[in-house]
Amino acid sequence: MEIKAELVLREIAGDYALIPVGESVLAHNGLFSLSETGARIWELLPQAETAEEIVDTLAQEYDAPRETIQADVAEFLDQLRALNVIA
Repeated sequence: MEIKAELVLREIAGDYALIPVGESVLAHNGLFSLSETGARIWELLPQAETAEEIVDTLAQEYDAPRETIQADVAEFLDQLRALNVIA
């Protein structure tokens, strides 16, 4: 999946945040707070061609129903698209 914005993932005191850098600072005011799962999805984005690949990986890593993982991934990706972070 193509990441359109320059954002850096950081863990700060046990919390995760995406921090805009470069030209993204102008387009994205402030940082984005993420859950642990959101941070893991972000880490998987550059290698994943589809959302299903992310779901497959998370299904192996987390003890949760596949349908729940699919819904969470879809919601997270929709939010990133709405913010014009991914294509």
